[in-house]
Amino acid sequence: MDAVVCRGSASLAGMPTLVLDPPPAEFQAMLEQRRARGQDRHDEMWKGVYVMMPAPGEAHWLVDEQLAELLRPLARRAGLVSGGEFNLGDKDDYVVPDRGLHRPEVRGDWRSTAALVVEIISPGDRALEKLPFYAAHQVDEVLIVNPLDRTVRWLGLSDGDYGPLEHSGLIELGPAELAQRIDWP
Repeated sequence: MDAVVCRGSASLAGMPTLVLDPPPAEFQAMLEQRRARGQDRHDEMWKGVYVMMPAPGEAHWLVDEQLAELLRPLARRAGLVSGGEFNLGDKDDYVVPDRGLHRPEVRGDWRSTAALVVEIISPGDRALEKLPFYAAHQVDEVLIVNPLDRTVRWLGLSDGDYGPLEHSGLIELGPAELAQRIDWP
């Protein structure tokens, strides 16, 4: 780990904080305490930089629960496996999408790709910065759901870049229909 970036630090009014290696003993103890409590579930590693993410807020998890219920039967019909948070990448460079649809033959704790990843936007979220990572990992589609402005964007990978989709190529659903089916908080 080259550095640690903390998001949402109250002392810095939400600005990223960079802690260079080796971190102070107190900071290392705080990281270990976060791991022991399971508070690091959303943390990510971006090209050797540990990115500390807070747990999602109420609007985020309310929408996530609905997406789980809506996507699961559609994924099954399409021969895909629906799941929640997962590690996309490897132990030195990974992100943790909020949800994903996977091909059944893909197994393990570290996924090299996914058919679809879901990013639910929270205040101060950096989800859009992950698009090049997803493209490099050949993720077919990215679903971006924003509870704050009640929008759904569905993106498809084509020639290494993501563009908007009016309908998923994987499951029988599109962004307009999904936005109508969500009971927005």
